[in-house]
Parts: sequence; C-alpha cells; structure tokens
Amino acid sequence: MEATFNINLSSRNTLLKFLENYSLEQLNKVPEGFSNNLIWNIGHIVVVQQMLVYNLSGLPMLVSTEMVEKYKKGTKPEAPVLQEEAEQLKALLYATLEQTKRDFSEDVFKNYTAFTTMSGFHIRNAQEAMEFNNYHEGVHTGIMMRIAKFL
Repeated sequence: MEATFNINLSSRNTLLKFLENYSLEQLNKVPEGFSNNLIWNIGHIVVVQQMLVYNLSGLPMLVSTEMVEKYKKGTKPEAPVLQEEAEQLKALLYATLEQTKRDFSEDVFKNYTAFTTMSGFHIRNAQEAMEFNNYHEGVHTGIMMRIAKFL
C-alpha cells in the first residue's frame, strides 16, 4: 500500500497547485465546451475517494452528505464555490489521505461491497478501491489540465 499512498500524495500535491495558483474566479469558471470547472473536479476527487473506500466498506465518510450530493458522479457546478469551501476542500485533500492511511494501518476495512466501475474495473476490497482511486484522480487531473488552458 505504500506505493499506492505515495502516488495518491503526488496526485494531491498536484491538485494543491491548482488551488494555490488560480484565483477563486478561475477555479469556478466553466470554459465553453466543458461541463465543470477546476474546483468541481477537486471536490469530486475528494468525494469519490471517500465513497469508494469508506462508503462501500460500510464506514462513515469524512465528508458531509451535502458535499457528496454536490460533487458525486453525475453532478455539475450549480453555483460558484466560495472561499470558505475552497479552503475546506484544500484541507480535505490531505486530511482524507492521512486518515485513510491510518485506517489501513489499523486494519479497519473489514467488509466491502464489490462493484464494477464504468471503465470496467472490478473492485472487490478497499485496497483495490484505493488503487482504482489513483486512476480516477489521474483522469480528473488530466481534465483539469485541459480546463486550465482556457482560463
């Protein structure tokens, strides 16, 4: 799992750069031809990791129900994200990763509801969920890099 967490930390460091290098207005801008923006992608990444690893393990997530409803698959930005929420997402980038590392080291992931993702990955346990999560974050980071070219 160490490599999986190192990859995830690298991903989160890349996401942090978007939060630090773009204004709130830029983070909220949905360029023509896109259905979302930089900040939505960050929120989506945080929420999906929690849903994949915790929710499907039957454990409480570290994000609110409201956040899940706002950023889960199939959603799009409905209103601009305010600075307070941007700061919350920034903190969650690392808080969720650190808690997940602790929980893996304490072996809290006992059960898992297996499923097959839209891209065809069959996930059977929390470890596979974290491995798939790195792929998912990479896909969305690529989308963010494309969005950034239009800001």
